[in-house]
Amino acid sequence: MNIICVIPARAESTRFFEKPLALILGKPMIQWVYEHCKEVPEFSEVYVATDSEKIQRAAEAFGAKVVMTRSDHDTATERLYEVSTKIEADLYVMVNGDEPLLTRESIIQCIPQKIEEEQLYVSNLMTDFSNPVEVVDATNLKIVTDQHSRCLFISRSPIPYPKGNMDYVYHKFVGVGAFNRKALDFYHNTPRGPIEKIEENDSFRFIENNVPIYYYNCHCKSLSVDNRKDIEGVEAYLKSK
Repeated sequence: MNIICVIPARAESTRFFEKPLALILGKPMIQWVYEHCKEVPEFSEVYVATDSEKIQRAAEAFGAKVVMTRSDHDTATERLYEVSTKIEADLYVMVNGDEPLLTRESIIQCIPQKIEEEQLYVSNLMTDFSNPVEVVDATNLKIVTDQHSRCLFISRSPIPYPKGNMDYVYHKFVGVGAFNRKALDFYHNTPRGPIEKIEENDSFRFIENNVPIYYYNCHCKSLSVDNRKDIEGVEAYLKSK
């Protein structure tokens, strides 16, 4: 199976302009992500997908291959779809450029042994919340799955609500997803549904249309960078290693 990795990286973030280029211990954040992805032997190639010439130059400077994409994409998944129209593969693994701590051991857990020819394959990663304060933080997506890892619902609210029992480990989204081309075509050709619009989460493109997506618990350390303050936490963790 030909599997490629794509790291979407846009510069025009309203909360954190040129976030992929933010330095972490003197190295651009996207370089940390790229180097971890290059350690995955299952990937035939790793690409940075961007609409920014500045990010392109920075990525090529540390040896990355770059795919230039349009600047009008609303989601990283739509940017991945554009890459799929330019580079053929059996599986496209998207690793968010703001997840500098993700390692090979975590990333590979969304890669299936095989994909049926007619299957729309979508899988993602999640991990346990370690801090209860994060559970009520709306920037963190909470994931609920069934016993077979199929996603039941995703929300920025704490779900499930602990009415009958407090003995529950909440799970948060980790920025890794795997899609085959059929799934990306479906995503691109299917309009946003009402839940996707209200939650602002494009996984509902599949959930609202009864397409199964799976979330696998990688039990990893995940510190996604949403603002400059998060850089301090990532650096502190890396220094402690």
